[in-house]
Amino acid sequence: MNQRRVAFVVFDGFQSLDLAGPYEVFQQTRRYTCQIVAARPGLVRAGSGLPVHAEHGVATLDPDGVDTLVVAGGSGVYEARNDPALTAWIAAAGAGARRVTSVCSGAFLLAATGLLDGRRATTHWARAGQLAREYPAVTVDADPIFIRDGRVWSSAGVTAGMDLALALVEDDLGRDVALAVARHLVLFLRRPGGQSQFSVALWSAQPATDPIRAAVSAIHADPGARHGIDDLAAHAGLSPRHLQRRFTAELGVPPGSYVERVRVEAAQRALAESDDPVEAIARRCGFGTAETLRRTFHRRVGVAPSDYRDRFHTRGTP
Repeated sequence: MNQRRVAFVVFDGFQSLDLAGPYEVFQQTRRYTCQIVAARPGLVRAGSGLPVHAEHGVATLDPDGVDTLVVAGGSGVYEARNDPALTAWIAAAGAGARRVTSVCSGAFLLAATGLLDGRRATTHWARAGQLAREYPAVTVDADPIFIRDGRVWSSAGVTAGMDLALALVEDDLGRDVALAVARHLVLFLRRPGGQSQFSVALWSAQPATDPIRAAVSAIHADPGARHGIDDLAAHAGLSPRHLQRRFTAELGVPPGSYVERVRVEAAQRALAESDDPVEAIARRCGFGTAETLRRTFHRRVGVAPSDYRDRFHTRGTP
């Protein structure tokens, strides 16, 4: 049985779970040969201090023949992308690999080689804006857990690398094998929701002018208050039509959509930090009824309010 060759790229300051999680997923199938490569062979320390032995260095490992390239992320990625030998090896391996992938901020290393140019990609929600600014040739989508664009795959932060690896296994070996691995590792085969369930203000731009700042400040000060177009126009000192146009131009979303998102985030905080009934949270956050909150929450976050509370509720945690 032919073994597919998976090369994991690491560097000093990499995120250990970006390596260990996907590595375990691939190894569970016994159908892949996993290799760890760094700028030089030997000890590489993760950002947490965990020591890992890279058996290969870029000077001695042939980049040809890599089936799947997996580039880890971590705090050291910004220095690593300035290593010409490492980036040259990634570019060479990526050019010939059947699949090129990144985990978390590993997308910065792929972007530095040009492998993400003209493609849609994701990364950790907290780094998405930076990736978009520094690499404008990349279309960055901050919400998905992972994205496939042709032969290039990218994933969100840390544990999302395991979601990505399961998807790669399913693509290669079928759903039954991927499901068996997921069950053994006690994982979702397909995790519900996107990154927006884990972050606050992930998506929001900043207003550029004082009138729009005034409207935005009013929304955030009391998400449950009346925030129709006439109300926001009064806060901004603009006509409703002018407010609609400028708000959308500066923030990239119309006022109604922005209000809805802020209310969802307020509900997220309330669900995680309080024991209040969903009905009370719905009224306080401007949804009116629990059913309206449930429908909006599921559309925006991808999970039900009760599921979100089960995952993120912190009150009374020992």
